[in-house]
Amino acid sequence: MNAFPISTMLRALPVEHRERLMGLAREVSFPQGTRLFKEGGRADRFWIIRTGTIALGMHVPGRRAAVIEALGHNELVGWSWLFGPHAWCLGAETTSPVRAYEFDAEAVRVMCRADPVLGMAVTQWVGDIVARRLRSARTRLLDVYAPYGSGNSR
Repeated sequence: MNAFPISTMLRALPVEHRERLMGLAREVSFPQGTRLFKEGGRADRFWIIRTGTIALGMHVPGRRAAVIEALGHNELVGWSWLFGPHAWCLGAETTSPVRAYEFDAEAVRVMCRADPVLGMAVTQWVGDIVARRLRSARTRLLDVYAPYGSGNSR
């Protein structure tokens, strides 16, 4: 039996790929207020949140970082590690104590290059997350700036 609970985010991967990827995971903990990475920094790892919350933010000169999204249980933190130039597009800071699985990005990229089927599965998994987050950001921007909002009638 796998030593790690199956993240809902990782369920998108076939079992054999999920198990290989989770074999690289390391359990970590961060106190509230920990800066995980800064916008423009080297994207050398990523996380799947087990407990707690992490805010993704964008640097705004002369102001506090603008929070773009809050991530929680079972969500992927960081996708810039997969796509060149491997530099963070946003910053991330814990907003509560966090426990997470941490992955070394280079080790995962090496594994993906060695097994193109695994690489495609991981790329599809991360790409789906990026696409969903872009759609969500677009909707939030429309709600703020468009004359009639996003058009979502919830």
